Amino acid sequence: MCDTMVALPPATAGGVVLFAKNSDRERNEAQPLETFARAAHPAGARLRCTYIEIPQAARTHAVLLSRPFWLWGAERGANEHGVAIGNEAVFARIPPGRTPALIGMDLLRLGLERGASAAEAVDVITGLLETHGQGGNCGHLNEHYYDNSFIVADAREAFVLETIGRMWAVERCPPVRAISNALSIGRGAVARAGGGLPEHARAQGRAEGLADLDLAGDYLDPARDEVSRGRLRCARATTLLQRRAGRLAAADLMAVLRDHGAEAEGDAAWHPELTVGRTICMHAADGVRRGQTVGSMVSELHPDGTALHWMTGTAAPCLSVFKPVLLEAGLPAQGPRPSDRADPASLWWRHERLHRAAVLGDFAGALADLAPERDGLEARFAARMANALAERGPDAPARRAQAAADCWAEAAAAEERWLAGLPGLKRRTAGAAFAESWTALAAHPGRAA
Repeated sequence: MCDTMVALPPATAGGVVLFAKNSDRERNEAQPLETFARAAHPAGARLRCTYIEIPQAARTHAVLLSRPFWLWGAERGANEHGVAIGNEAVFARIPPGRTPALIGMDLLRLGLERGASAAEAVDVITGLLETHGQGGNCGHLNEHYYDNSFIVADAREAFVLETIGRMWAVERCPPVRAISNALSIGRGAVARAGGGLPEHARAQGRAEGLADLDLAGDYLDPARDEVSRGRLRCARATTLLQRRAGRLAAADLMAVLRDHGAEAEGDAAWHPELTVGRTICMHAADGVRRGQTVGSMVSELHPDGTALHWMTGTAAPCLSVFKPVLLEAGLPAQGPRPSDRADPASLWWRHERLHRAAVLGDFAGALADLAPERDGLEARFAARMANALAERGPDAPARRAQAAADCWAEAAAAEERWLAGLPGLKRRTAGAAFAESWTALAAHPGRAA
């Protein structure tokens, strides 16, 4: 389960488009950050995606991806043209495909590799969807089949794309828009549709034309939504964004990605064990909360073409620092590529020592101790990168890359201090089911990349 959101002028400050996503996956399902350079491919080349092979494009764009370690596709990312995409699992009354085809993460990566604008990326995804379909297991250790929705954004505009099998509909985003694990395009909002959706809706007596088409009302599976709470989380994200509409900045979207729900607001003793349902910033527990937020991203898409991405590279955004990434500068070293086996040499698993110590101990105390320094670091990083992006001259790219690298180094040092301080915090006795839901993972069989 995930949450994706976008804010456009006039909801934002400075004419910037802001994109954000939390990726929720199974709790040992590491999600490293990676970059891939632009490339040219020979005629007739083939591309192996997660399950199927398709024709390769003649040229692919440079991309920044956050992808589950065992998948070809990605949960979120951006390309060299300032296009950013995030996907959501959605559930319709029509069962999702189980026959291996393209999965939502494949479509996301393909949209970034082949689309030079948000509109072009939408066309790439819908074209591939109609040609190859979507289907196949998207779960790590637990089988999970679903259709997908996407927010596709660039510095000029953004779209919501929602799919059911090969059918699809597109909405042009208003100044504030969020999606979660529920079909959300309502009547009157469909700008385009295809893949047989208009014909299906007409045959079912649901809509005579695009103006009558209502994916949220006519196709959403309410039983699955009761479990995922997608509509509730979408509404929560929208409410939080609208509170600061007109002055939204990257820090505001980071704050939304760290939200533990209305019941946690003002509760200094809140602990993940106390929440039954799903939240935007999710920490795994027993029952339906078997997943957690394994990575987070906020992108600033500026009108001049500059794209500055803020990535955690780690789980639990409330306990993580968002660090700057400029695609042209590459990524700082993060250690070996992680899998679902603990490896403290990798960035993702190194942070899990901190996350799991907090979740199984005094979470409120850990968060209270580190949050002020976390926020201070991010404020300094934002100022530093603003200055770096204002640099001009032949040495400017190198200075920007160094500024970003310095931010990553400072964040790593802070996390080491936080982890060293955790043993001094008051321990908390977790309930048996909550503790067992974590300790049982130590014996799981794993899955190869």
